Amino acid sequence: MKNVIVVGSGAGGATVARELAKNRIKVTLLEKGCSTPVDKAHQYYDNLDVGVELLKTTCLGGTTLVTAGNAVRTCQEEFKEMGINLENEFQEVEGELNVGTLPDTHFGEGTLRIMEASSVLGLPMEKMFKSINPHECIPCGMCALGCPRNAKWSSLKYLEEAEKLGVKIIDNSQVTQITTNNGHVTGVCSHDKKYSADLVILCAGAIETPRLLRSAGITAGKKLFVDTFVTVGGVLEDINFYKEVSMNALYKGDGFILAPHYSGLLTSRLEKQGFSESDILGMMVKIKDEGSGCVGEDAVVKNNTSHDAGLLAEGSALAGAILTEAGVDPSTIISTPARGAHPGGTAAIGEVVDRNLETEIRGLYVCDASVFPSAPGAPPVLTILALAKRLGKHISHYTKKHA
Repeated sequence: MKNVIVVGSGAGGATVARELAKNRIKVTLLEKGCSTPVDKAHQYYDNLDVGVELLKTTCLGGTTLVTAGNAVRTCQEEFKEMGINLENEFQEVEGELNVGTLPDTHFGEGTLRIMEASSVLGLPMEKMFKSINPHECIPCGMCALGCPRNAKWSSLKYLEEAEKLGVKIIDNSQVTQITTNNGHVTGVCSHDKKYSADLVILCAGAIETPRLLRSAGITAGKKLFVDTFVTVGGVLEDINFYKEVSMNALYKGDGFILAPHYSGLLTSRLEKQGFSESDILGMMVKIKDEGSGCVGEDAVVKNNTSHDAGLLAEGSALAGAILTEAGVDPSTIISTPARGAHPGGTAAIGEVVDRNLETEIRGLYVCDASVFPSAPGAPPVLTILALAKRLGKHISHYTKKHA
């Protein structure tokens, strides 16, 4: 029986650990962060200033605890062109997460105004696919802080199943090095312990994964995208948009998306003019940014290119027009600074890993957004889950074949 170590407990790590355990493969999962109740996840934001502020969390379950619950397919065609057909895996994941749009009862006035205004301007929005249980969800605007009712899917659900299937989960255990011998992986080291393994799967995220790869002598981290975004918003008094389900609708532009979105950064500026969070209506502009960043040993750098700036400007102009049509006072419209939420590309397929997500070192795999060849420009969780399912099947098949 193969002994597998999975590093990281987010979308990729939880899924691949669960898939392997279902096939009776021995798995130990190591997580840098600690375990936390879902509604306390906001306490574990571990943001980085990399030129843009990069939003991330360090805890068991990772960033899946603080997503907006969006469940859209991203990069499916790009992967297919590389010989990676994820259709079956997407269907499996969508079934397990009960992916679908929320009922009309879960669309607030602010979101509906934005959708109507978009339609009037010839920019029709569609309802966002979500992995949220509408029977448990009472709209409160807390998605990105950790759902207080646990109505949203997070990788904790897969981790619970994995643990019941025999996966050993060790939190507060930061992996610092990959060990190898003659081109084969042999295990990992944490600060105080060595773990031996036949296979190692890195799911530590696009910042930590390339650093761990370099500890094994693999060049990684030379490019980085972050799905750069801004939130554009202004005043529509007493709209109470901040309490609504975040990003409940979607407009797909050329290289960017628009979605209803509230940010406290808007309120912190507009409250100086006498307005409160209940008076703000906003939209996210998220772009497919270029992989112009890098992850070094001591620093992470990501600056917006002129192409990125152009997409942000185009999307922001449309968002401003939609908000104005929705009733926002145009003289109050402002934008947050550029931020990033979906780092990736630091160990891309075809550059650092092959189509089976294996590196040049036998038995060393990567399964997180690091392997994406380009920015999705939209929430990548569903695609990471599909990739992890595919990898779990590949390893399980290989293990049985060579048992």
